[in-house]
Amino acid sequence: MTNDVTSNRKGSSKAFAISFVVLVIIGVALYYLYDREHKKLLTLMEDQKVSLTDKITARDSVINEWILTFNDIEKNLATIKEKEKIITLSSSDVEFSKDQRDRILEDIKYINTLLDQNKKKIASLNAQLKKSGGTIKALQVKIAELEASMKQSETEISDLKTTLADKNFKIEQLNAEMTEMQVTIEQKDAEIVNKTAELNKAWYAYGTFKELKAKGIVTKEGGFIGLGKKISLIENFPDSAFTLINITETKSIPVNSKDAKLITEHPAGSYELILKNNIVESLEIKDPAQFWKISKYAVVELVK
Repeated sequence: MTNDVTSNRKGSSKAFAISFVVLVIIGVALYYLYDREHKKLLTLMEDQKVSLTDKITARDSVINEWILTFNDIEKNLATIKEKEKIITLSSSDVEFSKDQRDRILEDIKYINTLLDQNKKKIASLNAQLKKSGGTIKALQVKIAELEASMKQSETEISDLKTTLADKNFKIEQLNAEMTEMQVTIEQKDAEIVNKTAELNKAWYAYGTFKELKAKGIVTKEGGFIGLGKKISLIENFPDSAFTLINITETKSIPVNSKDAKLITEHPAGSYELILKNNIVESLEIKDPAQFWKISKYAVVELVK
C-alpha cells in the first residue's frame, strides 16, 4: 500500500514537472512570437514616421516656394504702382523735355517687363494648383487675389498709355518691353543661381579602408613598426571617387555596416550615426552648415 502511494506521488511529481516544462516552453515561444511581432510593429512605425517626415519636408519646401513667388509678384505690383505715380506726375507737364520723354518710356518698358513676369509666375502657380488637384483653398484664394490685382494694374497702365498716346507718345514704344534690362536681370539671376550651386556643392565617399585605399582616397601613415598608424586622406585625391551632392538637399550618408567612423574632420554634434538592429544604417547630418564648415569632403570608413 505504501509503495503504491509513493509510486503515485512520484508519478504526480513527474507529471507536474513535465507540465511545468511544457508551460515554460509555451511561455518562451509566446514571448518570442510577441517580441518578434513587437519589433516588426516598431519597424513599421519607424518607416511610417520617416515617410511622414519626408512628406512634411516636401510639403514645406513647396509652401516656401509659393511664398517666395507670392512675395515676388507683390513686390512687382508695388513697383508698378510706384512707377505709375511717377509717370503720371511727369506727364502732367504740357511740354516734355527729351529727358522726361526718355525716362517715361523707360519706366513704361520696365512696367511691361514686370507685368510679363507676373503673368508667367501666376501661370506657374496655376499649374502647381492644377497638379495638386486644386484642393488647396488658401492657394486658390491667394492666386485669385493676385490675378485681380494684376487685372487692375493692367487696366490702369492701359489707361495711362492712352493718356500718353494723346500726348504724342507712339503706341509701339509704349508697348515695347525693356528687353535689355530683362536680359541683364536674367543674367544676374543666373549668376546668383550658379554661385549658390557652387557654394552648396559637397562630396562624400564611404567604404572599408581597403576600398577607400583602392579608390586613392586614404592611406595609413605614422606609427612604429607597423603599430599605431593613422588613417589620413591622400593629397590630390580624385573627385571622381566621391559622390557629388547639394548640401541643402542631402541630409544623410548611407552606411549599412556593423560600425563606422569619419576619417575627415567634422564638428561633434553636427551629425549622428543612426543605429537600427545593431547596424549603423546611416550618418545623419543634423546641422549641414556646421558639418560642412571645415571641409566640403566627407569620408566614412566602414567596419564590416
